[in-house]
Amino acid sequence: MLNIPNLLTLFRLVLIPFILLAYYWPSESRYVWAAGLFALAAATDWLDGYLARKLDQATAFGAFLDPVADKITVAVALVALVESYSELWLTLPAIVIISREIVISALREWMAETGKSAHVAVSYIGKVKTTMQMGSIVLLLATPPGTLVSMTGLVMLYVAAVLTLWSMVLYLSVAWTQLKKEVTAYD
Repeated sequence: MLNIPNLLTLFRLVLIPFILLAYYWPSESRYVWAAGLFALAAATDWLDGYLARKLDQATAFGAFLDPVADKITVAVALVALVESYSELWLTLPAIVIISREIVISALREWMAETGKSAHVAVSYIGKVKTTMQMGSIVLLLATPPGTLVSMTGLVMLYVAAVLTLWSMVLYLSVAWTQLKKEVTAYD
């Protein structure tokens, strides 16, 4: 159960309080530290999956923990950014991204209970969305609000939010057939 990929996933969870501590630390270098720690967490997200496949060390525990660690890391960073920026323009895509993660997590759980989890796999759009999302959060954490870098991060976050909605529609369309069967069964 505890192999290299799973240890990297656990390490990502351990990084979360340090990302927050760095972001709120009263220092000029806080942005760079927070962004660097978040970038490290994002890199472990990619690395643990790569190593699990390469070393043939995929486990049920890792399949459960990896998306949980990813979602918690992203949600914590987005909440800190929303609080720090205090702007509607950052809050809107953050709400879309966090809400989508809740909907898709519930959908995956429901599909697993109905024995249809294989039909809701990670799509290419989801991978692009995750890359854009992680990059945008790194940029937003790296500098104070109002800089060119933070504005670039905000634009990237909107692209991530659009891809988030798109991937949610793809997930829901795959699940729609099964959802219709379940609703019909209750009528």
